[in-house]
Amino acid sequence: MHTIGLVLHPQRDSAEAVEAMLSWAAANGKEILGIGAEIKRLNCAATSVTSQELGRRSDLIVSLGGDGTMLRAMRLADGNRAPVLGVNLGKLGFLAEVDVPGLPEALSAIDRKEFTVEPRMAIDATVGTSELTAFNDVAAVRVPGEGSAVVEVRVAGQLFVSYAADAVIVATPTGSTAYSFSAGGPIMSPSVEALLVTPAAPHSAYNRGVVLSVADPVALELLPSSGRLAIEVDGRVSCYADPGQTIELRSRPGGASVVRLGRTTFYQRARRKLRITDSAEIPLSMIGSVWDD
Repeated sequence: MHTIGLVLHPQRDSAEAVEAMLSWAAANGKEILGIGAEIKRLNCAATSVTSQELGRRSDLIVSLGGDGTMLRAMRLADGNRAPVLGVNLGKLGFLAEVDVPGLPEALSAIDRKEFTVEPRMAIDATVGTSELTAFNDVAAVRVPGEGSAVVEVRVAGQLFVSYAADAVIVATPTGSTAYSFSAGGPIMSPSVEALLVTPAAPHSAYNRGVVLSVADPVALELLPSSGRLAIEVDGRVSCYADPGQTIELRSRPGGASVVRLGRTTFYQRARRKLRITDSAEIPLSMIGSVWDD
């Protein structure tokens, strides 16, 4: 590892983490790259590059922020060789691996090659002339005052299920703990290769989500009774779709990779950070013994 790319949250105070990275890099003979506008804000001594250069030149990309910053770093890493290390400056930080105090030791462990990488699936979406990529989810969301999301879900060219809902969310396993989870969808391990379709506040008789194979192309067709919908990619509105339009979706396993240092498992992180609770009918002593085994 010779070159480390730095991706910063646009607002949160990351000065302590940046200083820790620069100090470690100086002591270990590494180059730090930063996106020009981001490092200028901090008067940071990293080498200024474009976002495209950062993705292409980095051996490791470090995300300093929350899950939104981590997803942006993953998009920069998409199609390049660098894995992404998430450093939590936020509240939840589900995708992050370390907090700021543990950053120097994490960098040293990575430099010693004492880490693993966890592939993360991407979704490539086509909406009219727009080509979009998500690592969490693509959601067709009702616009207030313009009617519900009335959508057919087609799999491999065949109608599978229709929903009338506030939104229809197509999530990767990574995104199963985000919007889909808040809409009642299940949690999926990132090692699973599947797409999850979840309706939010469905008005239809069939109100369950479905799990689909990554081998099958998926399309969301907006029916004539649908309102105009906002198309959100990883939580941000990217474009709009009108009744009659079709959103083509293709899963792409291994679009990016995240660094894991072996300190916790996905299931431990999910239980702790999502505050998963247990049935009141199960004694706490029994739950503790099960998780300790």
